[in-house]
Amino acid sequence: SSGINAEWPLRPGDMATIRTRKFITNRILNRRQMVVDIIHPGKANLSKEELKEKLATMYRTTADVVMPFGFRTDFGGGRSTGFALIYDNADSMNKIEPTYRLARFQPKKDKAGGRRQRKELKNRKKKVSGKKKTELGSCKRNKAVVSTQSRRRYFFLFC
Repeated sequence: SSGINAEWPLRPGDMATIRTRKFITNRILNRRQMVVDIIHPGKANLSKEELKEKLATMYRTTADVVMPFGFRTDFGGGRSTGFALIYDNADSMNKIEPTYRLARFQPKKDKAGGRRQRKELKNRKKKVSGKKKTELGSCKRNKAVVSTQSRRRYFFLFC
C-alpha cells in the first residue's frame, strides 16, 4: 500500500506536512507500521502527542493506539523522519510494546520522599539481606531491628 499525505496548520502561517511511506500491515502483531516523514519548515519538531493525534485522524483510529518513536531531524532542520506503529487495539499494544515505550506516554509518577531519604534507604538496604530489604521500604516508625550479618551487629531505626 502507498502512504498518506496530510498538511496541517500548526499556528497561523505555519504548516507541517506528514507523509507516510513503507507502509506495512503486520497481521501477526496486530498493527500497521510505517516510516513517517514530517516537513516542518521554519518550525521546531512536532511533539509526539501532536503527531499521535494527526496520525490517528489520518488512519481513522484513536490516538491511544498510535506509537511514534525514533524521530531524527535532518541536518539544517525543517524535516524529520521517524517510525510509527498503529495497533488494532490497546490490549495488543500493551502486550507487544516494550514497557519503556509505553511509559513515555504515561503521566509521570512523583517520586516518594526526597533524594536524601531515597539514598539513605538504599544504603540501609545494602546492610541487610533477604526479606528484611522489603521490610526496610515499609515505614514502621520507631521500630528497632537488630541484624547480624557477617559477624557484625547493625542497629536500625526505620524511617
